Amino acid sequence: MLRPCRALFFGWVVSFLLASRLVADTQKLEQVLSQLEQVRSFADISISPDGRWVAWVGAAPGNGTAVYVLDWKKQGAKQKRIASDDALEHAGASSIAWAPDSKRLAFLSHGDSPQDQIFVAFADSGKARQISHLDGHVASLHWAPQEERIAFLYAEHGGGGGPLEAVAAQTGVIGNELHNQRLTILSLADNAAQPVTPADLNIYEYDWAPDGERFVAIAAPGPADNNWWTAKLYTGSAGGGPLKLIYAPPPDRQLAAPHWSPDGSQIGFVGGLMSDQGFNGGDIFVVPAQGGEARNLTDKSTFTSTGFEWTTPNTILYTEATEGGGGVALLNLKTGTSELLWKGSQSLHHDGNFPNFSVARDGVTSAAVVSTWEQAPEVSAGKIGDWKPLTTENASQRRQWGKAESLTWENEGRRVQGWLLYPADFDASKRYPMVVDIHGGPSGFRVASWPSAHFDVSVLSALGYFVFFPNPRGSYGGGEAFTKANVKDFGGGDLRDILAGVDAVLKQSPVDKQRIGVTGWSYGGYMTMWTVTQTNRFRAAVAGAGIANWLSYYGQNSIDEWMIPFFGASVYDDPAVYAKSSPINFIKQVKTPTLVVVGERDGECPAPQSFEFWHALKSKNVDTQLVVYPGEGHSFRDPKNRVDVLRRTAEWFDKYLQ
Repeated sequence: MLRPCRALFFGWVVSFLLASRLVADTQKLEQVLSQLEQVRSFADISISPDGRWVAWVGAAPGNGTAVYVLDWKKQGAKQKRIASDDALEHAGASSIAWAPDSKRLAFLSHGDSPQDQIFVAFADSGKARQISHLDGHVASLHWAPQEERIAFLYAEHGGGGGPLEAVAAQTGVIGNELHNQRLTILSLADNAAQPVTPADLNIYEYDWAPDGERFVAIAAPGPADNNWWTAKLYTGSAGGGPLKLIYAPPPDRQLAAPHWSPDGSQIGFVGGLMSDQGFNGGDIFVVPAQGGEARNLTDKSTFTSTGFEWTTPNTILYTEATEGGGGVALLNLKTGTSELLWKGSQSLHHDGNFPNFSVARDGVTSAAVVSTWEQAPEVSAGKIGDWKPLTTENASQRRQWGKAESLTWENEGRRVQGWLLYPADFDASKRYPMVVDIHGGPSGFRVASWPSAHFDVSVLSALGYFVFFPNPRGSYGGGEAFTKANVKDFGGGDLRDILAGVDAVLKQSPVDKQRIGVTGWSYGGYMTMWTVTQTNRFRAAVAGAGIANWLSYYGQNSIDEWMIPFFGASVYDDPAVYAKSSPINFIKQVKTPTLVVVGERDGECPAPQSFEFWHALKSKNVDTQLVVYPGEGHSFRDPKNRVDVLRRTAEWFDKYLQ
């Protein structure tokens, strides 16, 4: 009788301790998530051409955002909020563009309505006036060299927003209506707006020629979200008329960031294998303005160019991704040599979806949003690499996670990099669980940055986990050949790189190999689903917006054109290359408990993919749970849903790894 009683007693003690641990972790997690919700973010940073003013979009009183400007070189100057005469709340402000005279700036705002309009303000007064009356999606403002015209992209009566947003309900006649973005020019003399590109082409990006009479554009026929992967380079007249094709890239090269040289003779662009519009990465190319063969200026580089601008007709200032960090460098076109001006653990982007770096006309004075795991985001300015903070919006933020360490390892002849985040209260005498977080893309990479509430599992460090962020083949940061190394091999070499990285961590850090989990979002969600079908070394998994079956996915998603460069053919022409990388075909091998989460209206990684994987796990009696978030697309917009995903993720890993 004594032994059963003792067993019951110890069982009660263990249960009590586990319950206490869960309570403590829940309280800690709530504290961390509450802090993350209070982080102020900065967007659309832009320095005036003369380097005097810095402008950005930041939080406004209430729930909106507004444009702020600062005369940062003036002693004692304070940031001012741009406001219109009627004190309109500029909720959703975006797309800041400086006039060449550095006195005025234009921006978008929708105020109290859902429709963005164009506003112009004088920087010194901070007063803005509305100059447009548009009905449709508007984006990407660029002031003309002659100042009295502003160009923008406009899809009249269209919703816009891009593939990251929630897709509309799929009812009625599908795919029957296109709203192409057209390059439109607004005259400040009479506020009249005139489209200057054909209605059958969607313009993705553009730039003015130095003479203000022409423009260069990346364009393709609609639908806009899908055909970016087949877009070509055109030039056109600011007065309208047909466009001239000057460069058609090969299928494995997407185009981004077109910029016309100051002397008007050349056009530069970023070209590379890119899996997502706006998440730029590749080499820098130039092509004659009249058309011709494109010349690769960074061929065989071991970095990835993410954006650039011309500083003279023979020099280009560019941002780069390299080994999990970023840099700024100056490229001399005559000599072909580069001078590295700054290198750090964070990534800077001059172009793309989330620009956080801007340079003045002198090519030296710049502004940046500085953010690492050690520093919460703040706006800074100064000479490149010598930035001084201009804001203190996040001064009260305190790091809740452990130190970050860059780790490199060799695998199959390749040098691979990743970030290892230590537990917050690290004790070298203890052994810890670890979660491996695989980034999206696949053409993407993980760098140092202050965590956000959008599926950033850095927060698990606060709960006593190591968190490992590998950048395997297929990632940015190792040159274009490294980015292309997973073509026709999804889940092959990249998974081997990740597993080799886990082994490298185990050799140097006190991680319990029996308590390792895996997670990821988008391509990382696919890799999570794939990983648990290929190995049982992970004891828990969380798959966010994943892909279970490439064959069915091809017909379900809204951007299938992205798959051709990576798989080499459509699923109808080569189903075998899709089948060999589909997790569902290996589902019988899964033993790992897996939480599956997805947005109801995700067009990039549709919810049926998550349903298919979850259903298969249930049929094989694998512990699983599926959570579908109503109304959400690929990128969650409701803060409560973003926080809920992180909370469920932490609870799932705590259940199986702690």
